[in-house]
Amino acid sequence: MAVLRRWPDAAMADPHRIGTVVAAAGVLALSFDALLVRLAGTEGWNVAFWRGWGIAIAMGLVLLLRGEPWRPHGRREITAVVAAMVIYGINNALFVLSVSHTRAANTVVILSCAPFFAAVLSRVFLKERIRLRTAVAIAVSIAAVVIVFSGSLGGGTMLGDGLAILLCVSLASALTLLRRFPDIPRIPVTCGAGVVAGLLAWPFAEPWSLAPASYGWLAIMGLVQMPLASVLLMTATRYLPSPEVSLFLLIETVLAPVWVWAAIGEEPPPLTLVGGFLILGAITVHSWLALREASQGRPAGYHMRSSGTG
Repeated sequence: MAVLRRWPDAAMADPHRIGTVVAAAGVLALSFDALLVRLAGTEGWNVAFWRGWGIAIAMGLVLLLRGEPWRPHGRREITAVVAAMVIYGINNALFVLSVSHTRAANTVVILSCAPFFAAVLSRVFLKERIRLRTAVAIAVSIAAVVIVFSGSLGGGTMLGDGLAILLCVSLASALTLLRRFPDIPRIPVTCGAGVVAGLLAWPFAEPWSLAPASYGWLAIMGLVQMPLASVLLMTATRYLPSPEVSLFLLIETVLAPVWVWAAIGEEPPPLTLVGGFLILGAITVHSWLALREASQGRPAGYHMRSSGTG
């Protein structure tokens, strides 16, 4: 425990590097989400219900074991924590419903436009300047989303694709909020978000009608995979601007369809593959340029034009 307490302080010597590692690990864990939703084999509201309460239970146990109660510092921090819980709870439900109404590849590729919304929100509310390489990567991502959407026209998956767009806006809002308040506790937020997701799904779910195997996959998702991914991604916002954290979600765009394709044979549509390859190229170039800047002794991240935002 002592090592874990000292780790964030030591990491501040190179916040961009530690933020990169934490964000990448979080997205790797998150990339199995769509596959677990498929393996659960039940309606989206049932998945959202059990996944939400699973996350709440897992994070609640962590809080009890740590024995470190959250002590809010003022009304603004309380408001920020509650807002983050609600937004992340909505995110949980939106992702499940989107995957349930369209191909998994479509959902995760469309989700890659979150950097655009995060960049706009960060520019407006946090006054963060966005580097040219990031703006180009965002533009390529948006073009890829347009390609994916064009493949869904008339194909009966527009509802799921539309829900994915709503998820982009919601996710960008959550990341920007956490960037603005970097000291709010991540684990209580994750726990509260699970409660919100479970309550949202409650009126529409039939949670006791599932096959026995479904409960096993939902337990893995709610008790292990999603809590781990959520905490890692929220922690990354302590060290990186929200647009850069959301750019790491592009890794999920590549990995999530691969896991679903390999496990259950759900082949991505051709236009979705085109969009995915565009995004992979964008994040590869973006990451290479960031590493080159860091090796030359220049800041690899974004610059804040205002102080006190983390």
